[in-house]
Amino acid sequence: MENHSQHHSTGTATRCGHAHMMDSAGKCPPNSLTPGADALVKMYTGRPSRRNRPPITREKFIGHLTTITHHKLLVLEGCWKVGLYRQGLLHDLSKYSPTEFWVGARYFQGNRSPNNAEREDIGYSNSWLHHKGRNRHHFEYWVDYNLRGKEGESPLVPVKMPGRYVVEMFMDRIAASKIYMGDAYTDQSPLGYFDGGRARQFMHPETAALLEKLLRMLADRGEEYTFAYVRSHLSK
Repeated sequence: MENHSQHHSTGTATRCGHAHMMDSAGKCPPNSLTPGADALVKMYTGRPSRRNRPPITREKFIGHLTTITHHKLLVLEGCWKVGLYRQGLLHDLSKYSPTEFWVGARYFQGNRSPNNAEREDIGYSNSWLHHKGRNRHHFEYWVDYNLRGKEGESPLVPVKMPGRYVVEMFMDRIAASKIYMGDAYTDQSPLGYFDGGRARQFMHPETAALLEKLLRMLADRGEEYTFAYVRSHLSK
């Protein structure tokens, strides 16, 4: 969604542009001034102050690099078992880009996504905004404006994901659960995470139904059976 932000002048204004807001002396309130051509305008960069952010240490750098690489290899293994060779190779490559990697190294904790730590620190995750627009296995990638909606309906509409990206999302959730839960992981863990979250309400109903079907199959039948089912039944 386009962001029409207000820019505040630090120089001399030439005109108000809001005549109805002028005071009794014919002057504009400070917050309605339009900057002149020679005025210096402070632009919002979207970057938080460097002074208050946690430092990047050698331990966090190595820990983050190890974690995302381990995760990527687990997803690659799962994707290759069901025939998604290209997706397995390309999965999460954007995590190695500077925009995502340095955030991950800065906020690395080892037991959860660094993106959540960044959200807690600055109110949003710049790394996640970069990541979700470049990786089609995230349902957030498949959200568009709803121009057919009626009054009171959401202005955004989830789009049905192709089956091969639902499968990659399925593998992504398995890998993430294994990484963060360690020895406590079971085949029921990814389903428990899905049931305890709010992702379903933001997905297309058919996408959510397919993901839940695979997660429940994993919980009930195990990895070997579920992967064999995926390979033989789902369109790539």
